[in-house]
Amino acid sequence: MTNIVPTDIRLHKKSATLELVYADGITHALSAEFLRVHSPSAEVRGHGIGQEVLQSGKRHVKLTNVQSVGNYAVKLVFDDGHDTGIYSWDYLRELGEDEKELWNTYLAKLQEAGETREPLPADTQVIQIKPVADN
Repeated sequence: MTNIVPTDIRLHKKSATLELVYADGITHALSAEFLRVHSPSAEVRGHGIGQEVLQSGKRHVKLTNVQSVGNYAVKLVFDDGHDTGIYSWDYLRELGEDEKELWNTYLAKLQEAGETREPLPADTQVIQIKPVADN
């Protein structure tokens, strides 16, 4: 159980990575973009199966702060205003171990949805229209 609790957490702001160091010698360096698009928050995961919200345009997102949450997790604060995800030790270890597979799945979902990792220009306004069902 103690192998899932990092001994050190290092926020590298310049490279936008979070480095997790474990007592068993394992180290994971996770990008801010990866952590943002895999946030455990309801905003990203939804409130149930099939309610996930695909995150796009996060290529340049940065981590601005890491806050301890009790003895079981950290809260990550991103420069796009997202700060509601609580990353448990279990979840962080899982992200580190499964990073390649999770990243490839994410990229495939972006492509399928016709979305991109690139953010929209700052002067772009998006209005989403929900189709009305024909009766």
